[in-house]
Amino acid sequence: MTTISALETPHLGRTVDAATVLAWHRAAASEGAGAPMVIDVRSAPEYGTSHIRGSFHVPLPTLAEHTSDVAALIEGPVVLVCQSGVRAEQARRHLAATGLERAHVLDGGLPAYTAAGGDIVRGPQVWALERQVRLVAGVLVLAGLTAGRFISPKARLLAGGIGAGLTFSAVSNTCAMGAALARLPLNRDVAEPEIGQTLAALRARRHEHPQDAQR
Repeated sequence: MTTISALETPHLGRTVDAATVLAWHRAAASEGAGAPMVIDVRSAPEYGTSHIRGSFHVPLPTLAEHTSDVAALIEGPVVLVCQSGVRAEQARRHLAATGLERAHVLDGGLPAYTAAGGDIVRGPQVWALERQVRLVAGVLVLAGLTAGRFISPKARLLAGGIGAGLTFSAVSNTCAMGAALARLPLNRDVAEPEIGQTLAALRARRHEHPQDAQR
C-alpha cells in the first residue's frame, strides 16, 4: 500500500502519473492525513467545467505573476494540473525558479486522472483551450487549402503557416494560439480568482495540514 510517508522517497521526478496521485489520496483518507496539494493552472471556464475535487485553482497567468507568493505557501509535494501538461510544466518551471523542487506535473493532465477513476467535480461544459486550438487550427488550414484551390495559390501559405506554428508550439512546449484564445470573451465570462482569495485559500490549507512541511 502507498502511504503518505512514501512521498518522502527520492524517486519522484518532474512528472507523476494519475495512478500514483490516486494512491496518495486513498492513503491520506485511510491515515486521516492531508493529501498532497493539487493546483489546477487552467483558466476559470475550464476549471468550472471539471476539476479534481479538493484542488486549488491558480490560473497560470496568476501563478506566473505571483510565483514567489504562491511558492511561499506550498509545503510538502504539490501536483500541478492542466488539460495536457503543457501549462502545468510552465507552472513547474516558474516554481522551480523560486527554489521549490517538489512540484510535479500530472502526466496526461486532467483527462488521465479522470480515466483513472479520480474524483472529479463537474459543472457547465465549456470546451478546453486545447480543443479550441485544434478547431481554430483545423478551420484555418481548411480555409487556406480551399482558398488556394479556388481563389489564389498563395492562400495555401496560410495552411503552411499554421503547420509551422504548430510545429514550433510542440518544439517549444508553448501555445501562442491558446494564449490568444484565452483572452476571448468566451473564455473570460467566468471571473478568474483574485490573488488575495487564492493566497488565503493556500494559507488556510497550510494551517489545516502543518504536517505537510515535514514530508
